[in-house]
Amino acid sequence: MIFIAVRFTVRPEHADDWLAIVDDFTRATRAEPGNLFYDWSRSVDDPTQYTLLEAFADAAAGAAHVDSDHFRAGLESMAGAVATTPEIINIEVPGQGWSKMAELSPRNG
Repeated sequence: MIFIAVRFTVRPEHADDWLAIVDDFTRATRAEPGNLFYDWSRSVDDPTQYTLLEAFADAAAGAAHVDSDHFRAGLESMAGAVATTPEIINIEVPGQGWSKMAELSPRNG
């Protein structure tokens, strides 16, 4: 799978609206046949920083994502809200999604 982590620093005036700004893009990406997950989180240390974790089944699915109309529209809507150029990690890894963590499981009782 193609695993991607992107860190976005948004302008302070858009920090509380970021998830609304990217909502259409998020929904469209999650609906892509090759998308495995597409999850946002907000930093607990910096309210202007969001991290996106996403994965695609393979390189073809990743390419289809980047070539989509909603990708171009999403970049356009984000451009006015970001404070800096996003940072990215993009890597191909074995598997097709999340695995269970071996070191931790819920306690019974």
